[in-house]
Amino acid sequence: QVQLAESGGGLVQAGESLRLSCAASENIFNFNVMGWYRQAPGEQRELVATINVGGKTVYADSVKDRFAISRDGVEKTVYLQMNSLKPEDTAVYYCNAKILSRNWWGQGTQVTVSS
Repeated sequence: QVQLAESGGGLVQAGESLRLSCAASENIFNFNVMGWYRQAPGEQRELVATINVGGKTVYADSVKDRFAISRDGVEKTVYLQMNSLKPEDTAVYYCNAKILSRNWWGQGTQVTVSS
């Protein structure tokens, strides 16, 4: 059973930075794609950033040039560096891993950005 454990969320002021971590229970290169999604209260879950097995990254327009996704195969961890945070970035952030049509999710970590 794949397990994903997020960490690194918290309360920050607008303009500050946070780094989220997603530790996987197995080799992250087993997955076709890993990434981060977020869900704000009353909103649908949305894609933030993904990285595929080949290293190609995809970002939501709202976070381009502010967020960066990366990975460490030895640590079996995917990171999301979030800079210049805005109040509208406030959400629960979820780690996701995919193999073809199968999906796994972490439990989520809360990010709150105050103005």
